Amino acid sequence: MVMMLLEIANYLLYILSTVIIVQFVMSILITFNVINTYNEFVSMIWQAVNKITEPFYRPIRKILPDLGPIDFSPAVVLIIINILQGPVMRYLVGLTYP
Repeated sequence: MVMMLLEIANYLLYILSTVIIVQFVMSILITFNVINTYNEFVSMIWQAVNKITEPFYRPIRKILPDLGPIDFSPAVVLIIINILQGPVMRYLVGLTYP
């Protein structure tokens, strides 16, 4: 049962990291006007991705200094996800199956 919960948590972390990468790519494409937010489909995806990621970025943005147009909070969240998926997950699996 515990192993199944750890696998679900690992999968959710993988989905979150994928959403963050999609948001990063979309922000670059929007910045260089490759895709346009006036398109209703693009706008819906952009808003959905922002609503998913904003609760994870908000606490990190409170800690990080304001660097103007550069936002490092997605990179920090990805680093935290990698730490959770790597050493922390291995440690929890080791506690489950000694």
